[in-house]
Amino acid sequence: MEEQDTTPEAPSGGDTNTGKRKHDDEPGPQETGGRGKKRRGAGGKKLRPGERYVPPPQKRNPGVSFSQEHFDETSYFFEGGLRKVCPYYFDFKTYCKGRWIGKSLLEVFKSEFRAESIEYYEKATKEGRIRLNESPVDDLSVVLRNNDHMRNTVHRHEPPVIGAPLKILVDDGEVLVVDKPASIPVHPCGRFRHNTVIFILGKEHGVSKLHTVHRLDRLTSGVLLFARTLEMSKKLDQLVRDRQLEKEYVCRVEGEFPEGELICEEPILVVSFKIGLCRVDPKGKECRTVFQRLSFNGKTSVVRCLPLTGRTHQIRVHLQYLGFPILNDPIYGSHAWGPHRGKGGLVGKSDEELLQALVEEHRSQESLHLLDFMDDSSAVKEAEKTNTFPAQTEDFSEKENSSQVPPEEHQSTGSTGAESGQKSPAGSRDHLCSECKLVRPDPTEKELIMYLHALRYKGPDFEYSTQLPNWAEADWEETDLS
Repeated sequence: MEEQDTTPEAPSGGDTNTGKRKHDDEPGPQETGGRGKKRRGAGGKKLRPGERYVPPPQKRNPGVSFSQEHFDETSYFFEGGLRKVCPYYFDFKTYCKGRWIGKSLLEVFKSEFRAESIEYYEKATKEGRIRLNESPVDDLSVVLRNNDHMRNTVHRHEPPVIGAPLKILVDDGEVLVVDKPASIPVHPCGRFRHNTVIFILGKEHGVSKLHTVHRLDRLTSGVLLFARTLEMSKKLDQLVRDRQLEKEYVCRVEGEFPEGELICEEPILVVSFKIGLCRVDPKGKECRTVFQRLSFNGKTSVVRCLPLTGRTHQIRVHLQYLGFPILNDPIYGSHAWGPHRGKGGLVGKSDEELLQALVEEHRSQESLHLLDFMDDSSAVKEAEKTNTFPAQTEDFSEKENSSQVPPEEHQSTGSTGAESGQKSPAGSRDHLCSECKLVRPDPTEKELIMYLHALRYKGPDFEYSTQLPNWAEADWEETDLS
């Protein structure tokens, strides 16, 4: 999130399943015979007739770095100012969750994975795309047990992002600093994998094994820091904990922001951990942001923001509370918050009603920002139609194998991919894939940019900054981005 400094957990170039079960491609316990015979890894125990063998859970590890194999899954191509990813085959993997134990695969698909119809899952089963403990599933009536490992092969499509280059500002062997364009997530989440900072750095710059110092929201641009070494990661983390890392943002807000320094200290409460939705609430965590108007063009204001704490969406929530939401904030500037749009903390609806209203608003506009909503409520569960197995779930790991599917007549870039003018090979479209049957219009620049920019990060002995974006210029008009 744009104002949330987080403790470096593991290399950002690694699996986000920190401390979870090991999800690599090492072979698990193998069967040594047919039904009722001894199997390696089962302690020599015989299985009763009809009993299904479930392997023990794999060892936990602190995270696995993405490798060239991951980067080679597919390639980029550029079209209409956008960076796009060639569709590719991908394996989503997860262990059986506690609430699934004793339920059939059919029940789980019906209740939790409604992005596709049961007919789709039945067809996928017949083609061997759904596996349990590495064995193809013959029947969706199979009952799940503790430690079952599920694998689902899908034809994956990623949303496009802005095609601007990812600029490396500093790379001294200890710290890597980039100027992140808006619209690009920092690391794999939801439908995004290759169109992320981590994968772009790996594929185009050969950089991996990075440690997260802080994160920026997908729509936020600006200074993004990574530590190159564990020692530097710990050092920067301590600066964050001691609040010795100064952060400066700029944004453009609605209306005429007051002159002089304005401090907001309203506590912030997380409404939804799934999507990071927050609001001002007395029960929230203490918070402090210093604001200062830089310019006013008669309609909107450019504001300097100094978040002195690191709460999720801190700048956006405090500006909403003050009645000056960021001009094009798709969440905190939404009318779903009510007639006051959250000014003064006035919402007038429950958290569940708020989530539903936000989802419905973005659905009605066919908004790309639905990608930022996940299955957090009944309304969101109905609205979220993007994944078979949701990639944002923490127990999912990376692929075992994927196949590149370049589009027709587009120039690709990256470590693999089609050359300019190459036609789509056989199989580039998948007959079971619902995305392949849709024609989606490209997002507009306005959908991909939010007027919030991380301008400067400063520590006791370093300072990293970027140039002001064009929308932060004093005489800028909104038509400039039309």
